[in-house]
Amino acid sequence: MTALRKDPFNLIIAGVGGQGNILASQLVAQAALAEGLNATIGETYGVSQRGGSVMSHVRLTAGTPVGPLIPQGEADLLIGFEPIETLQVAMDFGSPQLRVILNPRPVYPISVLSGDLAYPPMERILDLLRGHAADLSTLPATDIAREAGEIRAMNVVMVGALASAGLLPMDKESYLRVIRDQFRGRAREINQRAFETGYEALPSAHA
Repeated sequence: MTALRKDPFNLIIAGVGGQGNILASQLVAQAALAEGLNATIGETYGVSQRGGSVMSHVRLTAGTPVGPLIPQGEADLLIGFEPIETLQVAMDFGSPQLRVILNPRPVYPISVLSGDLAYPPMERILDLLRGHAADLSTLPATDIAREAGEIRAMNVVMVGALASAGLLPMDKESYLRVIRDQFRGRAREINQRAFETGYEALPSAHA
């Protein structure tokens, strides 16, 4: 295991209810714990459990565990499950060295579906994200998960991309061991495949 790039290293997973933020944060934290790091997780939720904002904080350290919530302006890495939610978190929590890995598939809120509001063009969202990030990569994780056999495995595809990014010191096998422990039967097979596909897909994903 190599050292953390920064200690503590602050990761946020941003999405909406139902996208699997909690599972993704647990996979990352458990992989870190398996390699001797300390990990703390904090969750914040919007108004609605399903469809409302969900932000998972994962803080990794080689020393004494730190508090679960990342202070504003101190996120080092942002994994975005939903574009608008990712942009909002980048604006509020991003540090100058922020790295972003984004699934650019919108989840339209009721206000957009009803026609009361318009969802911004994706290129506009990406332009704004580039202004708040030192590096931005996009990955069509929803499509990859569908091809892997389960669209709900998008979160595990994104964990695979995170594992391959080289920004955290955990080995690929540590993540796979956690997935094997977490799932059984067909779910294990689907999630292993989702992780592997995300892991292989990231290198060509720079926006």
